[in-house]
Amino acid sequence: MLEICSIASGSSGNCICVGSDNTHVLIDAGISGKRIESGLNEFELKAGDIQGVLVTHEHIDHIAGLGVLARRYEIPIYTTEGTMNAILHTKSVGKVEESLFHVVTPEETFQIGDLTLKPIHISHDAADPVAYRITQEDKSVAVITDLGTYDQSLIDKLRQIDALLLEANHDIQMLQTGSYPYPLKQRILGNRGHLSNESSGRLLGEILHDNFKGVLLGHLSQENNYEKLAYEAVRLEVTMGDNPYKAEDFPMYIAKRDTVSPVIRV
Repeated sequence: MLEICSIASGSSGNCICVGSDNTHVLIDAGISGKRIESGLNEFELKAGDIQGVLVTHEHIDHIAGLGVLARRYEIPIYTTEGTMNAILHTKSVGKVEESLFHVVTPEETFQIGDLTLKPIHISHDAADPVAYRITQEDKSVAVITDLGTYDQSLIDKLRQIDALLLEANHDIQMLQTGSYPYPLKQRILGNRGHLSNESSGRLLGEILHDNFKGVLLGHLSQENNYEKLAYEAVRLEVTMGDNPYKAEDFPMYIAKRDTVSPVIRV
C-alpha cells in the first residue's frame, strides 16, 4: 500500500506526505513545524515517524519549516547538491547540521525504508530543482510542482504512476490582467516558472492509464487562481484532450493551502 496526501499546498507553503505501512517521508517543509506536526496528527502520525524530508528546491515556500524539523527531530534531509548549498545560505531557515543532508542525483534512485525514490529534473528558476516519483513494490506516486514547462522525457518518466500531486498554479488570464509587476508575470509564464491550469490538464492527459487512482491539484496561486477554476479547467483539458479518458473516470481533488487533503491510496 502506498498513500499520498497534502498537509499544505499553495504559493504560501507546501508540504506533502507520502508513505507506506512502514515508511513515511515529507516532500518539502514549507510551512511551520507546528503546522506540519498538526497536519501529520490528522493522519495519526507525528514528526518523529518521518524518515526523511525530500526538498524539491530552495524557495522559501518549500523550506520555511525545514530548520525547525531538522533541529527538533534530526530528520535526514534529501536534496540535490545545488539545493543543499542554497539552503545552507538561506538565513531564515536557521542553522541546519550539514550531517543531516544526503545529496541525491537527478534520475538516480535511492532508498528510504521500503520506498524507492527517484528525483526527476524539472525546469524552474532554482538552483537544481526536482520532482519526485516514489515507488513501493508495484505501486508508485509522484509529486510534480514548480515547473514552467514539460517535455516528452518527463512524460516518459511518469508512465504508469498510480496517483500524483500536480501543480495547477495559475489561470493565464487572471495572471496577465492582475496586479503582479510585469517581470514577475513573465517569470511565472516562462519556461522556468509555473504550470497554468491548462498546461496541468494537458500533462495529466498524457500520463493517464486504465488503473489511475487519482490526482491532487496543488500549488495554486492565491492571487491568480481559485479552486473551482483550477478544478474545472484541468477537467476540461483532460476531457477534451487527445486521450481516451474523461475527467469523471478518476477522482480529482484540490490540495488546499490551509487544510489537509483527502488521502489517495494505491
